[in-house]
Amino acid sequence: MKGDFSLIQYNGTGDFPLERSLFGFIIRYSKRDQLLIVPLVVASMVVYYLSLDLPKTIINQAIQGVGFPHDDSVRRFLGMDLERLPYLLALSVLFLALIVLNGWLKFQINTMKGWMGERMLRRLRYALFDHILRFPLARFRRVKAAEMATMVKDEVEPLGGFIGEALITPLFLGGQALTAMFFIVYQQVWLGLIALAVVGVQAVVIPRLRKRLLVLSRERQLTARALAGRIAECVDGAAEIHAHDTSNWERAEISARLGRIFRIRFELYQRKFLVKFLNNFLSQVTPFLFYTVGGYLVIVGRLDIGALVAVIAAYKDLPTPVKELIDWDQQRLDVEIKYNQVVEQFSAEETAPAELQAPLEAPELPRDGRLKVSAITLHDDAGARVVDGVSFECALKEHIAIVGRPASGASELAQLLARLVMPTNGSIELGGMDLTRAPEAVTGRALAYVGAPAYLFPLSVRENIVYSLKHRPVRPAQYEDEVRRQRDFELQEAARSGNSTLDVNAEWIDYAAAGVAGREELDARIAELLAVVDLEETIFELGLRGAADTRKNSTLAERVLAARTRLRERLASLGIQDWVERFDPNKYNRNATLAENLLFGTPVGRAFDIEDLAANAYVRRVLHDTGLYELLLRTGHKVAQTMVELFSDLPPGHEFFAQYSFIRQEDLPQYKAILQRAGELGLKEIEEAERLALISLTFKLIADRHRLGLIDEGFEARVVEARRYFAAHLPEELRRAIEFFDAQRYNSAASLQDNILFGKIVTGQAEAATRITALVRELMDELGLRPLVVRIGLDYQVGVGGARLAIADRQKIALVRALIKRPELLVVDHAVAGLDPASQQRLLEGILAERKGRGLVWVVQRPDLAERFGVVLVMEHGKLAEKGAFAQLKSNGGPLQKLLLAA
Repeated sequence: MKGDFSLIQYNGTGDFPLERSLFGFIIRYSKRDQLLIVPLVVASMVVYYLSLDLPKTIINQAIQGVGFPHDDSVRRFLGMDLERLPYLLALSVLFLALIVLNGWLKFQINTMKGWMGERMLRRLRYALFDHILRFPLARFRRVKAAEMATMVKDEVEPLGGFIGEALITPLFLGGQALTAMFFIVYQQVWLGLIALAVVGVQAVVIPRLRKRLLVLSRERQLTARALAGRIAECVDGAAEIHAHDTSNWERAEISARLGRIFRIRFELYQRKFLVKFLNNFLSQVTPFLFYTVGGYLVIVGRLDIGALVAVIAAYKDLPTPVKELIDWDQQRLDVEIKYNQVVEQFSAEETAPAELQAPLEAPELPRDGRLKVSAITLHDDAGARVVDGVSFECALKEHIAIVGRPASGASELAQLLARLVMPTNGSIELGGMDLTRAPEAVTGRALAYVGAPAYLFPLSVRENIVYSLKHRPVRPAQYEDEVRRQRDFELQEAARSGNSTLDVNAEWIDYAAAGVAGREELDARIAELLAVVDLEETIFELGLRGAADTRKNSTLAERVLAARTRLRERLASLGIQDWVERFDPNKYNRNATLAENLLFGTPVGRAFDIEDLAANAYVRRVLHDTGLYELLLRTGHKVAQTMVELFSDLPPGHEFFAQYSFIRQEDLPQYKAILQRAGELGLKEIEEAERLALISLTFKLIADRHRLGLIDEGFEARVVEARRYFAAHLPEELRRAIEFFDAQRYNSAASLQDNILFGKIVTGQAEAATRITALVRELMDELGLRPLVVRIGLDYQVGVGGARLAIADRQKIALVRALIKRPELLVVDHAVAGLDPASQQRLLEGILAERKGRGLVWVVQRPDLAERFGVVLVMEHGKLAEKGAFAQLKSNGGPLQKLLLAA
């Protein structure tokens, strides 16, 4: 058997990286750092005691003159004989030095505690995330992503602050309190006993009152976590909520949850402030006793005034550490609850051992042999057998179709073959290698799985495709010296925090796994696979709509400008040059918005955002300076009147809303209110925000599209004049915020298609947009620009979960992601079920041809598609009902024939 992975036991226990108790975790990972702080704490106690005792000496000796019987008397201090005034100054300077030294020690202690706490918090979060990556897939079907994220991000946040103080704070505060208490008792026993009694009451009564607070804190955490999960459910199910008109039920349900959280928090705050009141009262009643009892002792001569002042000063510092110690104990109980809850959530499920996901430099992969499945069984969460004793054997390079009705076990068998789930019993061998023991460094390269729905990360199309090639760093990143030193420090910190020390900035893409030598060949290979899955045309269209960076391609601008010239010539030769109204610096473009006509360029960034252009201070200045402000305001007022008259009685979704794209149905009440106020007060007297809202409507007007008759030749001439003023007076800091139109230059902020057109397709000409777009595509092919456009399309951002793409396109990208790494066995599980039959057949033919000579397992959604495969497996009720060639099985009266007849 290839690959000796006997040491990797998938026994479900994992190696949970956290101690079961919070203090066990703290001691295990921060004992060294804690011990480094102890000498500073001890030193601070010595300095603190000296700072308590020195005021007594200053009062009794330097101020009251004890030890200075005569005016010329001197005292020995640090090897010097000092008179009374110099002696006072020397003691005062020493007191100041002790204060500074004590503050410096506290600063060092707090800095080290903070650093240690953040390092431990980083370790904890990383350990939790590492554990998530090792959860079995069944676990993710029972937990909500929002709850997991909340636990890792928010619920462990208080632990970071506490971990740094877990051992040092009680040592520091306890030492400070004991030092002050010892000093008070040393000065006067009775005063010391009073202070001790009050502190004892605080230490016993307050923690008892806080027990209920702990219960409430735990309930608050659980309800907040459940709220996060419920909100995530509403976000995921937004379409269902709107489709079934259940938004008000959801509001009521969330309101009930918020009400419960409110009640918990209200009781929590009531009890919290009651405890705070009692604590403050006990702290303040002690000085009353000191003044009463201590004053009496001074009067009767049993205590000197210096000692009383020193005792009062010492007690002034006593309540704070005592209170903070009590708070620390409360925090300890609170974070222990949080820690135990998190550990319980992350340790309740079986996990894979860490060795299973360790990076390997060059793992041995099975290249030939057979796929052997021996009596594999899989139980679901309820213990039912979803795959029951399935056994079969095929050549590794065979193309296998799995056919079965829903709940037949076909999908579960596919997941077992892809090693996404581990069998309850049985074994799977791939080319002589036991997949149940193989590490992910092997299975992640040798196997690939595409299910439905496929998940896309919120990255570009290219990044989603090459994601399957990022197994480990293949080449270190190149840094400048200063950046290298900073990066080395970050990696050292990562190691001290138990994090991964792999450099995320290194080259991770394994070009060799894709069978290419570098980025250019990789893009070419991706383009080939896009054609295989029938996605190249879609990516080509995305490329035409996308903006290209000329810095990445030195010849891009030149080639696009050549295409611009060729398109103009082509349009002229066909007699349709008027179908594209070109940008002319001296003319108003009636097929562009007024905003585009004013800017005469493409905004870069948010400064000149078309949707909010009226809010830009420089634009408003231009409008005022050129006299356009009042004109645009009056025009916007007319537009608002027109749209309110036209649209008020229209049903939602009417086609007019699409034609007047700058109008949203939900905006109508706002504009009705603005028109009403303008009618009562006049346009000049309404609020500035309302005037800007009206001007924003004018900016979105397209003269030939909206045909409202509001933009005549005089209007156009004034806008062109304002355009010149805008460009001539543009401040230096805004010059990079817009890319002006220039017939001789490439506009890096505009899309590729807009650069080629250098104008707007006219409105009203039948099929103008369709025919012009087709001409642009033909031109791209003639000039050999299609590969370049496809590469630009690969930079398209797919959005969260691929939401900016159609479902079918997401599935196709997932297929390319699987194909690009050339796995020995590709498993496809209903991945193209959302496509029409013709598209399914076309995609199937392409992948079968691409996978010639390599293993393929496909759970087909229609039994007739199995005809193109060499081996057919028919699943029924978790069992393998029959296996063989399609031609043989379709006519033997067995399960496959029944499925074909029922289809």
